[in-house]
Amino acid sequence: MLTDATILFQIAGIGIIVALIHTILKQMGKEEIAQFATLIGFIIVLVLVIDGLSELFQQIKSVFLFQG
Repeated sequence: MLTDATILFQIAGIGIIVALIHTILKQMGKEEIAQFATLIGFIIVLVLVIDGLSELFQQIKSVFLFQG
């Protein structure tokens, strides 16, 4: 249960940081770099979510197939 909250806070933190970086770069006139930074942040969050789903499926598999 604690790791669920940790993942949510990590995703929220990454989102806030990426939003700040995007805003700063856009105001500086570097819109291409701002979009690239947003894309990198999205990829990082996607990797976190995929890792969490992988752990979830392993737990489901161990419950229904009675493996440790």
